Amino acid sequence: MRFVDEATIKVVSGNGGNGCASLRREANVPKGGPDGGDGGKGGDLIIRGSGRLMSLYDFRLKRMYIAKNGQGGMGRDRYGKAADDLYLDLPVGTLIYEIFENEEGEVIHEELIADLVEDGIEIVICKGGRGGRGNLHFKTSINRTPRTAEDGKLGEEKRIRLELKILADVGLLGLPNAGKSTFISQVSAARPKIAAYPFTTLVPNLGVVENDDYERMIIADIPGLIEGASQGHGLGITFLKHVERTRFLVHILAAEDLNRDNPTDGYEMLEQELRQYDAELGHKPQIKVINKIDTLTPEDLADIKAKVAESGENIFFISALTGEGVELLLDEMWKHLAALSDE
Repeated sequence: MRFVDEATIKVVSGNGGNGCASLRREANVPKGGPDGGDGGKGGDLIIRGSGRLMSLYDFRLKRMYIAKNGQGGMGRDRYGKAADDLYLDLPVGTLIYEIFENEEGEVIHEELIADLVEDGIEIVICKGGRGGRGNLHFKTSINRTPRTAEDGKLGEEKRIRLELKILADVGLLGLPNAGKSTFISQVSAARPKIAAYPFTTLVPNLGVVENDDYERMIIADIPGLIEGASQGHGLGITFLKHVERTRFLVHILAAEDLNRDNPTDGYEMLEQELRQYDAELGHKPQIKVINKIDTLTPEDLADIKAKVAESGENIFFISALTGEGVELLLDEMWKHLAALSDE
């Protein structure tokens, strides 16, 4: 399924059923009074967060969602049945904006009305209309046979924009083919597509890592970014926005992309792209990693490690392919997550 992170849809809750205007007429009952029942409530339209979903693709295909109307009231004091609520399941991390338009249909502004931050969270976006009262409610000492009843209230109607920003503890950041997909497949059950060409990963992949204390860490493999991503180059801001919703980053640099004279300067380009997209992203905690050390000779690896030590940077050396150094990196990631959780 394609990854789609934005969609605009129309949502409508159900109308309330009309109240009934009925007069009781039975044999041997000379003074039958009003017996019209109330209409049933219209169905609410409820948004529900789902951890199983990863895309808004279905909402690009279908753009109108209408809950059912309540049933009308009936004679003999029979009330109309309330309509079932309509649930729309959306991926966790979806932001919901209500769109306000002028009479010409032009968008005036948008207002954030919900943020699905948890699996199973439910938010009523449009309330169903209240059912109208039947004529039995209007009987008075003066008017013993009222022949009027209330119409049901109309449901609510909204045009909303859905924007998905994936929620994860860790965001894997790096150039195309840095080895992020291999790493996430090494430490979790996620099986992203892996190949030796740029932009193999076209959707953010999520992996879940569990430790011996049954604590969980959610890792998001952010698709490969390139220079100019903040201006829309490559996969651009389509995926930069997902970095905002991670707690910290693991910035992976492949051995073949290193500047052998100054191994640490390879991280600067993507960090600059983060700052240009959002200044706060430049301050997000990072763990720096050099991957694919299995492609280096022992002499080259020793030389690079010596230069990193001289720079004072704390960089982890791993081979996501063979697993070398991965456990040490995971331990550091757990420490970061624990420290952020205590804040």
